[in-house]
Amino acid sequence: MNSQNNLQQKNSDDKKSANFFERFSSKVAQATGSPWAFFIAMGAILIWAITGPIFHYSDTWQLVINTGTTIITFLMVFVIQKSQNKDSKSVQLKLNELIAANKMASNRLIVVEDLTEQELDTLHNYYCRLAEETKKRMDMKESHSVEEAIENTEEKMKEI
Repeated sequence: MNSQNNLQQKNSDDKKSANFFERFSSKVAQATGSPWAFFIAMGAILIWAITGPIFHYSDTWQLVINTGTTIITFLMVFVIQKSQNKDSKSVQLKLNELIAANKMASNRLIVVEDLTEQELDTLHNYYCRLAEETKKRMDMKESHSVEEAIENTEEKMKEI
């Protein structure tokens, strides 16, 4: 019983740390993408540049900016990658939902992210040819009419 409690505690701790990193990386990515972050970074660079003559452009003066930017860049790679992974996964799920919801869509595309580069190129070429054929056959300035959109919506509502 004690080992089961330990396992549950460990799982709970793992989830908490994963949730912490997810929240942390989301907040950091959001903050560093703001204009304020840019202005703070620009201010730090300006202060560093202005202090150059004071420190006689010494090796230590150069080392400060090199070390600081290297550390920040190294850490930001992981934060940004975590944020990108989450965004990519959520976009992929939304696209999968759209494909699954559309009767005319190919369900094979739901797992397109698992294909090899060569398989993706084959699909890409197919859709490029399809787009060319579509351009030949229809005026690209045309779009669905309001009536067609209403019909499509009514058809979808019947299915629900």
